[in-house]
Order: sequence, then structure tokens, then C-alpha cells
Amino acid sequence: MKEFVPRGYQRYAIRFIEEHPACALFLDMGMGKTAITLFAIRSLMYDSYDVKRVLVIAPLRVAASTWQDEAQEWEGLSDLSIVSCLGTEGQRRAALRQRADIYTINRENIPWLVQYYGRRWPFDMVVIDESSSFKSPKARRFKELRRVRPLMHRIVELTGTPAPNGMMDLWSQIYLLDLGKRLGHTIGEYRRRWFTPGAGAGYVTYTWNEKKGARKEISNAIGDICVSMKAKDYIDLPPVLPNVVKVRLSEAKMRAYKKFEREQILSLADEEIAASSAAVLSNKLLQFTSGAIYDADGKTRKIHRAKLDALQDVIDANAGKPVMVFYWFRHELDRLKAEFPQARTLDGSQDIRDWNAGKIPLLFVHPASAGHGLNLQHGGSIIVWYSLPWSLELYEQANKRLHRSGQTHTVIIHHLVAQGTIDEDVMRSLVDKRRGQDSMMEAVKARIKEFGGERL
Repeated sequence: MKEFVPRGYQRYAIRFIEEHPACALFLDMGMGKTAITLFAIRSLMYDSYDVKRVLVIAPLRVAASTWQDEAQEWEGLSDLSIVSCLGTEGQRRAALRQRADIYTINRENIPWLVQYYGRRWPFDMVVIDESSSFKSPKARRFKELRRVRPLMHRIVELTGTPAPNGMMDLWSQIYLLDLGKRLGHTIGEYRRRWFTPGAGAGYVTYTWNEKKGARKEISNAIGDICVSMKAKDYIDLPPVLPNVVKVRLSEAKMRAYKKFEREQILSLADEEIAASSAAVLSNKLLQFTSGAIYDADGKTRKIHRAKLDALQDVIDANAGKPVMVFYWFRHELDRLKAEFPQARTLDGSQDIRDWNAGKIPLLFVHPASAGHGLNLQHGGSIIVWYSLPWSLELYEQANKRLHRSGQTHTVIIHHLVAQGTIDEDVMRSLVDKRRGQDSMMEAVKARIKEFGGERL
């Protein structure tokens, strides 16, 4: 575990949660929203005794692991018990029967949870992670949560993109905080006060235009319960915020990975390991963690979609912000393009111009094609490494496409790392600044030693 030494803005945010029973933290991704909230919960629960039972509503993957992983990472949070209420109805019921401080659940199951408890709602504090997913007042998840909102003593909303499509997205999020006190008790009241009808057909209005000065008035109205911070304002420039997105394969897929790893390693156990054979082995293992692998005939065999889902979570968490994704294998690009047909691939100068002009929301790039001198810093500041290379030079040069002179925002670098796999070896290699080939060789030798060359 690491010691948590909060930055000034983090201390302020923790105190803000403690002092405001209903509040929102609109913080850029990578600024530590989860850790901030956990330390605030720890204080409210064990220092002031103001909270007894906390519910965290989050995207599925975040609810499954992120909050637990964050609590295990920092000293001072080890006494917080966290249970995930996911899976079948039976599994969710069993999880809720466990004694814990914090219960996490995916947002799709909120209607079920409200129906399950009704007026017996047991959570005195609710945290909505990525509250922008509650931006629609027509969504059932919002309507059901609104029913039990008066039963909550505290509520905290977390997001880096509170209004990805404009200020209209704010009403339902703020309503869950104050029950309509600041922006109106209905969406109609909110619209009449700060918007005028835009495009529509007949009696149906599809778009709403902000009145002059509306944005400032709305911001002032909610300013006492909302904190908005941009990473560039609180972290010295030029900043880079690395973030490891822990990807968990299912138990079945992990068994398959270990079997695949063991069989591939044992085929090398009786020979001296050369760089070429180590590279072949590491490539096969990295393909597996990415979700697909080439068979003996060169055909792509799909294995899992864990990283595709993790990438979707990152994109959702950065709604409205351009994202650059670095891939390594050709089959990764094929699957990415199929999953995200709206994306573009960096193929030529027109793609570079369009990216820098803000016309490309999602760009797929191979690190070998983004070498020295390529300027992409004007189009975005968010990087996702779908798969990592062993080459430190390729890794650093690719990152420098965004982190260079002219970049005006904090560059956030997300690494999709499958836990318990070779992904972690590559990540350690890059963090330790070791030479790629040496690290690859050592990782392969360690795996062989682990299995002892035993014929299983």
C-alpha cells in the first residue's frame, strides 16, 4: 500500500464532501475522484460517525473493481469493507446481505434496487460515479432514484463531463442533489427559465438554445454545492497523468490464459531462450490479453472482449473529448473498427489535419506510425494504450505526439492492463525505464522458472 499525500485541491475536495451533505465534484479524469471520495467516506464513517452505509452507483466495470482496487492501494483505507452487488438477482441479493461499509452496483440495476428496498432504503449516503449517465430526466434509472432521494442523508456526484451535450444535461443531475431547489422542480421549469426552443417538428422540440447569460446564471446557481476543477489549473505544466485501467478477465478466461501460457512456455523449456523465441511467446500472450489471437493458419480467433468494454468505459467517462487509442496488432484494429465504426484511423496528412481541427472524436493509431516530429497536440489530450509495446522508445515517442509544445491541456494516458498477465510485466518495464528486449527476456525466463519446466 502507498501513503496518500493529497495535493491541495484534493484536501479541499475531501473537506468539501465532508461539509456538504449534497454536492458534486466535476473533476477531470485522473485527478483522483475515487480516492478523494473514499477518504471523505472514511472520515464521515469512522471520525464523525455521520455515515453508516454507502451505496456507489457506477458503470459496470467500475462497480466491479475500481473502488475496491483504489481502497486497497492506499494506506488508511484498509478498514473500509466494499462489496460488489452484481451478477444475477440471486448474487445481488446475497451481496446485499453481507455486512459492509460500501456497496457498489451498476447503474442499470438501480430500478431493481429501488424496487427491492422501496421505503426500507438502507443507504444513508449515495455516490453516483459518472453522474452524467443520469443526465436524462426520461431515463428510468433517474426516475427510480428520484423516488428514494428523500431517504438519503448524503449524496455525492462525480464526473469530469457534467454537461457533454450542453447545459440541458445538468438539470436531472442537480435535481438529485437538491430536489429542484436551484434549477427548478421540473425540466420544463428549467427550460423556460434559461432556454429557448430550437429545432423541432410540430409540438415536439428536439433542441434547446441557451438564453444570453444562461450559462453564467446556471453556474452561479449551483456554485455552492458543485466544485469544478481542471487538471491544468492544479498541476504544473507540462503535465502528464498516467492511469492504469485494471482489466479483469473472467475466471474462465484466466484459466484459459494460464493454460495457454503454460503450454507455450513449456514448449520452450528445454531450449535456451533466444530473443526471437521470447518475442514470439510474448506476442502470443499479449494477443491473448488483447482479446484475440492468430491461429496457425493466420486467422483471427476471438477470445474475449474485456478490453473493448474497458475502452468503452474510458470513452464514456470522457464524453465529448477526443480520444486517441494506440493499438499493436492488426486484429486489434479490425475489432476496434468493428466496435467503434465512427472512429478514424491515422492514415495520412488529412487525418492529421482533421484531428488537430477537432473533427475526429476517436482516432486509432499504431505507435510505429506516430514517430518523431508528428504534431497531434492540438486535437486532444487523452491517450489510451489498448496494448503496450516492450519498446520504451516507441511508447515515449507515441505519447509525445500529444504531450509537446502547444498542448494546452493535461495529457492523461490510460493503460488497459489485464491483471495477472504479461500486460503487468510490460507496464513494469515501461515504468522502470528498462530496455524493452532485456525486460521481455527476463519476463519469459521468470515464467519458465515459475512453471519449473514441469510437463503438466
